Amino acid sequence: MSAIKKVAAVTGAGTGIGKSAVLHLLRGGFYVALAGRRIEPLNDTIKESGVDSSRVVAVSTDVSDSTSIDNFFNTIREKFGRLDVLFNNAGIGAPRMLFEDLPLEDWQ
Repeated sequence: MSAIKKVAAVTGAGTGIGKSAVLHLLRGGFYVALAGRRIEPLNDTIKESGVDSSRVVAVSTDVSDSTSIDNFFNTIREKFGRLDVLFNNAGIGAPRMLFEDLPLEDWQ
């Protein structure tokens, strides 16, 4: 009996906290989709992890652009067929309010 595949997505995955999260998730057996504006740091994170390419995918993604976000999630669906964990790490501070009340203009 094979283990259930666990799939995570991490934004801002090329540096700092995002990179660390990716490396920890991979060590924990997750398959991981990495998002970030620059593809080179994402690829460097994958290389540093040493995992097989079947367990990771890097997608150049601008989290302020809905088309770019759609592309990221479509890639996850195509590569892994599911998503179990989303770590929204990318971005800068937003006005203090409930997330669901945050206007798209402020999100961007």
